[in-house]
Amino acid sequence: MSEYPDRRLPSARTGPTVPYASYLRVYEPLAAFPVAERAHWAGYARRGQALTAQDELHRSLVDLVRVPVVGVPAQESGDAFTAELDGALLVCPWRTRLRGWLALRELEADFPRPVLDAALPPSARRSATAAYEAWRERNPEGRPWIRTAVWQVPLRWFVLVADEEREYLPGERLRYRTPMVQARRRLARGLRTLRSAEGYGSLAEGLVEVGSWLEEFHPRSMVELDYGGLPHALSEAGLAGDHSARDMATGLAALRAGDTEGAAEGFADLAERWRAVRERLFAN
Repeated sequence: MSEYPDRRLPSARTGPTVPYASYLRVYEPLAAFPVAERAHWAGYARRGQALTAQDELHRSLVDLVRVPVVGVPAQESGDAFTAELDGALLVCPWRTRLRGWLALRELEADFPRPVLDAALPPSARRSATAAYEAWRERNPEGRPWIRTAVWQVPLRWFVLVADEEREYLPGERLRYRTPMVQARRRLARGLRTLRSAEGYGSLAEGLVEVGSWLEEFHPRSMVELDYGGLPHALSEAGLAGDHSARDMATGLAALRAGDTEGAAEGFADLAERWRAVRERLFAN
């Protein structure tokens, strides 16, 4: 039996609205996967399901509204996002179970124990932790293909992409797609620039961590920065005028040119723009 059960998902059109999260995804060519898994993804692509982030959300919310709450799925998802690049199939597995384990670890680090106990009983968390540790022993190099950020796009993500790769469809999506080699090249150059300047240690550390993650993927992969549900929360005028990747590139270019004052001003404007978005999390 396949490790990835074939589940039919309800249509996103009848599901909940995508939450206000953004995503950084990696799509890998079939050659990057083990032979048995290649067959699964090749067959999956032939079925042409074309699932969206909202489909993935709907599956996750179904588990969260169950009684008792299912914090982490009992089985790994067999679904993925797919794309084509130069005629080659690229696959971004959801790996919902793995991402659920990782998210739970973050919650335990960020939230008080009484809040966690109310949301997910300690026994359920202990069970999830034990399952994750057992999985990690069998899959020491396992990693997610998708990263998520709530009510923001982390500024370091914009280093990976360029303004000319921006795709904006009003009311639907705002995303960037770039070849892995370009993303790694931009990251390396940006990191050198930030390390040579003062006051950008936090951004540089974030880039190092993202770079370590990207190095784990096939060099012919594609990187996607997707605003996800944010276009449903922000004004069309604001999104149409949002060129954060260009602003990041301009700030880095100013640093390389020795214009530290201009760079600081540009980065401050960029940070303030996204701080204002994050603050909506706490608005009524």
